[in-house]
Amino acid sequence: MNTAELETERGESAESVSAKAYRALEKLIVTLELAPGSVTTERALIEKLSLGRTPVREAVQRLAWEGLVTVRPRAGLEIAPLHAGDWLRVLDARRGIEIILARSAARFSTQEVAGRLQATALAIHDAVITNDIIGYLEADKSLDEAMALAADNQFAARLVAPLQTHSRRFWFRFQSGTGLAEVAGNHVTLIRAILERDEDAAAAEADRLMALLRLHAQAAAMR
Repeated sequence: MNTAELETERGESAESVSAKAYRALEKLIVTLELAPGSVTTERALIEKLSLGRTPVREAVQRLAWEGLVTVRPRAGLEIAPLHAGDWLRVLDARRGIEIILARSAARFSTQEVAGRLQATALAIHDAVITNDIIGYLEADKSLDEAMALAADNQFAARLVAPLQTHSRRFWFRFQSGTGLAEVAGNHVTLIRAILERDEDAAAAEADRLMALLRLHAQAAAMR
């Protein structure tokens, strides 16, 4: 019996094991522990994560669809390279969807999601105080997930999720050493607008955040 099956017997569904594998691999890619342009294998990832073949394979397939991994038959798995100019393309594709999600989140947010947003704002604040880059990235992902849930628009959420992951990876590579407080401040202001159910303010803050990130991306492209 493999590891995934054992975890399933302990009450963890196959879907949640697959999600666990995906989240772990996504984090390794975003934080460059799996280096851009490097080649690995499914077996190496299974050993690294201590998970079964099926959840790791499903996670790799999803990451391949998102453009973070390229599956090369008989040659292994290539982690997507990073080219600074592509950050601008990611943000240009992401901007309009983020505005839609922010506006919808302010309109449809529930009390349960509001609690998640408040917890995320606190996590972002703590990450800035301690200069915890990884903690900030995790809080940023939590914010994306909470906004997707609040917005009640699965089509927009599914479309933007890969772009958000690519953006976090670019930010970690090119910008994480500076500007954390500024970007985090924009996030907190966006959360406040959503909690206040101010659709126009939420949309404006989402647009402002994308514009700020684009300035960072332009600077990275010119280095």
